[in-house]
Amino acid sequence: VQLQAYGGGLVQAGDSLRLSCAASGRTFSNDAVGWFRQAPGKEREFVAAITWSGGGAYYADSVKGRFTLSRDNAKKTVYLQMDSLKPEDTALYYCGTWLAGSAGYDYWGQGTLVTVSS
Repeated sequence: VQLQAYGGGLVQAGDSLRLSCAASGRTFSNDAVGWFRQAPGKEREFVAAITWSGGGAYYADSVKGRFTLSRDNAKKTVYLQMDSLKPEDTALYYCGTWLAGSAGYDYWGQGTLVTVSS
């Protein structure tokens, strides 16, 4: 499985961005794709996750109500729509995949940088 994340950029507070995570290889229905972020000087934190079946989407409290996950199975792409961005959302955003039956996230894409200016 290979993942490629893109869509980051420099925006102002209150703006929106949509990140994409394109997968190649296995995308079974119960596999999950998650977004994580790491701000300078901080540990990586969970942002959101969704299964390819779309059976459930999970969000960190810090982004709930502002970020929305969606997926296009035909394109093997998961999108993270980020609205009402705040300066504290500034981070390097990564996507990873948790293969069904495994103990955690198995594969990671490279990060895409999101910078939100105040």
